[in-house]
Amino acid sequence: MNKKTKALTTEQYKEIIQTMKEGFCGCRPNERVATALVLEGNLGLRISDIVKLRLCDIVLDGGRYRLEIVEQKTGKRRIFTVPLVIQQYIENYCLRNGIRRDERIFPLTERAIQKQLKIVCDYLGFEGISTHSFRKWYATEIYKNSGYDIALVQRLLQHSSAAVTQRYIGIEPQRIEAAIEGHAQLL
Repeated sequence: MNKKTKALTTEQYKEIIQTMKEGFCGCRPNERVATALVLEGNLGLRISDIVKLRLCDIVLDGGRYRLEIVEQKTGKRRIFTVPLVIQQYIENYCLRNGIRRDERIFPLTERAIQKQLKIVCDYLGFEGISTHSFRKWYATEIYKNSGYDIALVQRLLQHSSAAVTQRYIGIEPQRIEAAIEGHAQLL
């Protein structure tokens, strides 16, 4: 885990994706990289697993779409539901770009995505952001939106312990600080 990489804020996420899709002076729009990062931020997968995805990996199973992968980093098998809106987003992207169901959705290297992200982040003045920031953003948002259920996030990310997940999303120091601040009892 890269401890120097920080989670994005939602504002940063939106600004990075929009800038990547629109381009800027000296940098052409790059929908492919933007879409790969959107999937990382919405599925919680590592970029190494995103670049291997094929549309046929997402299957309709009893009214829901499911994705089954073996994570490249850990070798762990992971099966999870893909929200309909994400499945449709991926399918529309593939249709627009003539990508067949059995082809890799992103015929890119991790390095190419990281390089493009760095160009955009340098342009926007964002520091400490890498592709992994999108996975951390996913984890942090799930944590907050689930009522701070660390066990849920741990299961989603397949971490070995809740302590690993707490360090990963960087919430523990914030909670400790807030507890100290909230305890002040001056007379």
